Amino acid sequence: MATSVGNEFHGLTALVTGGASGIGAAIADRLVAGGAQVAVLDLAPETSPHFGVQCNVAHDASVRAAVEHVVQKFGGLDIVINNAGIGAQGDVSANDDDEWLRVLNVNVVGIARVSRAALPYLRESPAAAIVNTCSIAATAGLPQRALYSASKGAVLSLTLAMAADHVREGIRVNCVNPGTVDTPWVGRLLDSATNPAGERQALNARQPHGRMVDPAEVAGAVAYLASPLSGSTSGTSLAVDGGMQGLRLRPVQQ
Repeated sequence: MATSVGNEFHGLTALVTGGASGIGAAIADRLVAGGAQVAVLDLAPETSPHFGVQCNVAHDASVRAAVEHVVQKFGGLDIVINNAGIGAQGDVSANDDDEWLRVLNVNVVGIARVSRAALPYLRESPAAAIVNTCSIAATAGLPQRALYSASKGAVLSLTLAMAADHVREGIRVNCVNPGTVDTPWVGRLLDSATNPAGERQALNARQPHGRMVDPAEVAGAVAYLASPLSGSTSGTSLAVDGGMQGLRLRPVQQ
């Protein structure tokens, strides 16, 4: 096992769900740069430069087959990054029951599916870690994000429960809570807005440091939580939000 910064993931195998684009792609790149063998689990894995496995986290058979494929390819599994997720907009009345179930199925139950399929292999690892992608929406009330916020609040609670369940098995479980990240998905939302430039400015201003979060910054936080050098970090949610959750700045004086 690696013990130095820079190649801390040498000899370890990681899977990243939703790893072909956006935050997931940045995470996969960061883990590879740190020496890991990485498998990208995605609906469209062919768009990733890394070893890809087609996987739909909404279906248990697909998840189990994908995890088995990774283990057969690399001989084991050490790190699970539960990053796959979908968005939702609107207040509590904006989405029907089918949409509520669809989003919760992917964002919450998807994490459970991947984690339970991986557990037998993580229990055999000397450096087992699970990192879930949560959101600032879990800890701050955001307008027009009722369903999405509910799903990410569940991810935060699930992370803590999993950490308690598995810490004595040597499996660390943590999550990252990004602010608004400048991803292709956000770009598509901006493109569909009435005033894309104004909406981008508003999203930048929502983070106290004045800009959206870069996917590589989220990947850096995930790498810290997943690293065997962080062996005493478990049950933690790490904000990557430019200070949005914790800071209360005075308005800029004109």
